[in-house]
Amino acid sequence: MNLHKIGAVSSLSGVPTPTLRIWEARYQCFSPLKTASRHRLYSDDDVLKATLMKRLTEQGHSVSQIAQSSLQELNQLVQQHQGLGQQASAANRSTPFATVAIVGLPLASRVESKRFTEQMAPTQLRISDIFGSTEEMLQAQLQEQPELLLIQCHSLHAGVQVDIRRLVDKSQASHVIVLYSFGQAPVIESLKQWGMIVRREPLPESELSELILATLRVDLPSPINRGAEHAAIPARKYDDIALMRVTGISTQVLCECPKHVAELIMQLARFEQYSLDCLNKSSEDARIHAHLSAISGTARAMFEDALEMVAQHEGIDLQSLGN
Repeated sequence: MNLHKIGAVSSLSGVPTPTLRIWEARYQCFSPLKTASRHRLYSDDDVLKATLMKRLTEQGHSVSQIAQSSLQELNQLVQQHQGLGQQASAANRSTPFATVAIVGLPLASRVESKRFTEQMAPTQLRISDIFGSTEEMLQAQLQEQPELLLIQCHSLHAGVQVDIRRLVDKSQASHVIVLYSFGQAPVIESLKQWGMIVRREPLPESELSELILATLRVDLPSPINRGAEHAAIPARKYDDIALMRVTGISTQVLCECPKHVAELIMQLARFEQYSLDCLNKSSEDARIHAHLSAISGTARAMFEDALEMVAQHEGIDLQSLGN
């Protein structure tokens, strides 16, 4: 959990420091931690709450009415106001808008801010869901299918990569943008190959808004292509039925290599899937199982190439063995 001093909260949310103090003292909007030297430390939730409350007070809501509302309730109120504007825009078809789900409270705070909204104009973003982490989104029920999925993560490693793949499958979003602070090059390249936009932070509001606008302009006929379980690894070329047929005909030739290679491919494919199924919520275990899945998937793809070489040598038509 990130902690922020009151000056940082003011800068991120756009709410003046004296106003934050009044909201806290008079309306108990926040319950910040206090250091030994009595400095207040606010959470990401507090930053997002301050951002949403600023938007709502500008739209006519009194602080006393919304002070004790949850983040979800505040976001719903903001979206209700935004929805009215979008309905009016739809009537004259002059203002485009997109539905967005966000993972990462600091990112949601930036996107919810008035300054960011102005930079996005005339395009409007309607935020359907906000989640604090990938784990929270995986366990939650989405309000609706978003057009854009924005994901913010501190460290982009193999375990997080698997969670991101699951989030994309869950949301069925047509566009995905991943923002990270630290990342492993193979993981970053893998996400890019799978069709996601990946950028390292810090990313200024102007660049983020331009990135979102450019992404939304890309007309995808369907949600991001669902490929193999690891983007850098090709999908299976031959299912178990085709491989079983290879093992059945391999006894008709002198060499037993086709049979052995086909059996190895089946075993590797099963272990590849087993490693994915064994992922749990422990970050260390997630990294280990993701790595095992990547290794077995790579080996499986290599043996598929070997099978084709052996089959050509033995005169076996692999295409005729498919379903």
